[in-house]
Amino acid sequence: MKYRILGLLSAALLHSSFALAQTGKAGKSDTDKSGTRHKAPVANEVPATPPKQDIVIIPSWLPPENPVQPAATVVTNVLDTKLDVRFDWVKQWVLGTATLTLRPHFYPQNQVVLDAKGFDIKSVRLLVNGKEKNLTYTYDKQKLAITLDRNYPRTEAYQVRITYTAKPNELPASGSAAITSNKGLYFINPLGTDKTKPRQIWTQGETEANSAWFPTIDKPNQRMTQEIALTVEEKFRTISNGLLISSRKNADGTRTDIWKQALPAAPYLTMLVVGEFAVISDTWRGKAVEYFVDPPYSTTAKAVFGHTPEMLEFFSTRLGVEFPWEKYAQVAVHDFVSGAMENTTASTFQDKLTQFTPRELLDLSYESESVVAHELFHQWFGDYVTSESWSNLPLNEAFADYSEFLWAEHKYGPAEAALVQQKALTAYLEEAQTKREPLIRYRYADREDMFDRHSYSKGGRVLHMLRQYVGDEAFFVALNRYLVRNKLSSVEIAELRLAFEEVTGEDLTWFFDQWFLKRGHPELKITHSYAGNQVALRVRQMQDSTFSPIYQLPVTVTTWVNNQPVNHRIVVTKADQTFSLPVSQRPALVKFDAAGQLLAELEEERSTEELLYQFYHAQNFLQKYEAIMLLRGKTMDLPVSAMLRNALSDDFWAVRQTAVEALRRYKGSEGTAVRKDLQRVATDDSKTRVRAAAISSLSAFPNEDYGQLYTSALADSSYIVASAAVNALAKAPTVTSLKEIIRLQETKNAALIDAVSNYFALNGTADQYEWFLRRSNDVRNEALYQFLQNFATLMLRMPPVERDKGIARLETIARSYPNQYAKLGAYKGLSMLVSSSPGVKLTLQDIRSREKDKNLATIYTMLQ
Repeated sequence: MKYRILGLLSAALLHSSFALAQTGKAGKSDTDKSGTRHKAPVANEVPATPPKQDIVIIPSWLPPENPVQPAATVVTNVLDTKLDVRFDWVKQWVLGTATLTLRPHFYPQNQVVLDAKGFDIKSVRLLVNGKEKNLTYTYDKQKLAITLDRNYPRTEAYQVRITYTAKPNELPASGSAAITSNKGLYFINPLGTDKTKPRQIWTQGETEANSAWFPTIDKPNQRMTQEIALTVEEKFRTISNGLLISSRKNADGTRTDIWKQALPAAPYLTMLVVGEFAVISDTWRGKAVEYFVDPPYSTTAKAVFGHTPEMLEFFSTRLGVEFPWEKYAQVAVHDFVSGAMENTTASTFQDKLTQFTPRELLDLSYESESVVAHELFHQWFGDYVTSESWSNLPLNEAFADYSEFLWAEHKYGPAEAALVQQKALTAYLEEAQTKREPLIRYRYADREDMFDRHSYSKGGRVLHMLRQYVGDEAFFVALNRYLVRNKLSSVEIAELRLAFEEVTGEDLTWFFDQWFLKRGHPELKITHSYAGNQVALRVRQMQDSTFSPIYQLPVTVTTWVNNQPVNHRIVVTKADQTFSLPVSQRPALVKFDAAGQLLAELEEERSTEELLYQFYHAQNFLQKYEAIMLLRGKTMDLPVSAMLRNALSDDFWAVRQTAVEALRRYKGSEGTAVRKDLQRVATDDSKTRVRAAAISSLSAFPNEDYGQLYTSALADSSYIVASAAVNALAKAPTVTSLKEIIRLQETKNAALIDAVSNYFALNGTADQYEWFLRRSNDVRNEALYQFLQNFATLMLRMPPVERDKGIARLETIARSYPNQYAKLGAYKGLSMLVSSSPGVKLTLQDIRSREKDKNLATIYTMLQ
């Protein structure tokens, strides 16, 4: 599945497990003028001396030994699926008839076993020459085993028709950090009692959840064509895979739409959506491109999705494979259980990722556009060519992740693309603190464990290194070969390697083995010295080679002499290796991996002067970013503060924002000038994120009064700027600030709700207690996570006797709210009240004991 939001829950798991796993490692300080080495901003400290050979220290990031998870054995092939479904909104049931065309894979079969979770089976019949024949079957609510009328050879297909009622809402609750529920099909506001959201039905099939609403062989190495007839009330629109081939009105006031997809795809990619949508139409090379959104967002949908035709053209041209499917629709739905999902011909998105008011559009960054690129690229990598098993998931997800870089590079240039790369590398290295797995994982506890920052962020960076190694032309020719040769089939990692080897003529086993099949990443310590017109560059691989490989690393080192850069290509192959680089004189800077291509942790020796030189002569965003991050602890040095003030006027907004954040709590002699610069940025910068960051940095200066600036910012056109101002006033309220914040308290914007609730938590009264109770009914899902903890903070300042309603509200959400993030926020809010509210401790114990979601139960245990 596609664009995972690995945010709050993943962060909570990461934070808790990292805290438990700490072994006393200490980071090094930033450099001084004598040349003390600087550590890269994302690096972790590693032991300088390996452990003794007779002692094996198990690192905290080494996962437990999990069972081998092979690809599913294919006994029977699902060739075609025809569904006729209607819905009972009150009972939240699917009333369906499935006609499956099946064929034995190789060996003759007299039985077929289908996945069907929680059904009532009405009948199972064999279709022969237009007639139906009852078949015997056994069913255990998970598997439907059908006995056929005879043995069928692999050359003969047969059809089975199953009439059933699916009850996905009655299945046991289960989910993961990436996909928070696996019911397969979801009724949203089925009775229309919730006035904050529309009535909708939508599906989410990945990983193997579509068998909760239609019978199939729910494995990624199956492939089928399909036709789905959807009978709904006349007012609703339907969306499904393929093309709408007919639509008829029925006598009972309903309508039946029939959707047909002619190209075969894996069962988990089947989808449907029912709801009242505005449809914005586009086209690309004669194919329909449509955007389905709630009617109030019809005027802004094109601002979000409007680059889709250009993306289709770019990806089709770059890959040499035209977008293969019949049409492409993008649908925003409410309460979606993942970020987004790349169903063939029709991707589904969380509404909060793709539906924005005109004011919210001002704060959109590339991240919002990247989700559109991510899901679209899956139409090739994941849909057209599909991983044969979840162990090979990076063949889907690494490519979709890398598409975000490719689109940013094409549309916005190298700086924006480098920012995508830097964020992804940081995300992976954060996760690597607590777990390190091979990209291609044949061992895992649960298939949804594969949906992590390894499969996404690390995978995308590995593809980028492969591109840099073989060159652009070879990279895209190899991808074309991979797609053409394996079209409409399922694959494993060997197919990708063979495509690259055939194009380049090189045996690339070394690359695929160390990056795809081994865990970990390089942890490099780089030092250099100069003598006799030679730079001696020493590279040491410090990772524990008991559990990670010694890497072969083709890399570029740049030396700067007389302000001219010279690139030296080297290949690191040993644990400790020294290279001689010719120079005409002592270089002003020696930069390892100047283009920032390696997926690695670097501890690279550079003095303050060298880092300043790096910033002023930077060839890319990553060099500037690294220099700022490594010098952010030395802002009292005049040359450093001058560099940061210079960076406040950089052409690229992310450089300005990084500099703004580095000047937080500045204590040097230029304090007045720095604060004036930050005030200028806070009011005048063209980028809303930079203005917001400047307000946050100003709020960190003690004993300074910027109340007027903050109050003015409350009226900023940007929500995130106004939110930053609210948070600043929460720490330093003015005489009128409460009155000003109350004017904002009915906002529906998540960022502003978070800020207002923070202000009330710290400065509110009993009036705001009632506000928290009221707004907790309409603040939704993830937005409740911090909101409820802020509510608890306010309650700490209320008399215990006044807290009953608030505690009851938190308990209700912690026990029964459908969203994991909201439940976690409520639980943490209750935890804050334990010491001052008798009975809460027992309530928390009971909540923990009854929690069926394994991820939440794990977090609750860690929070005890």
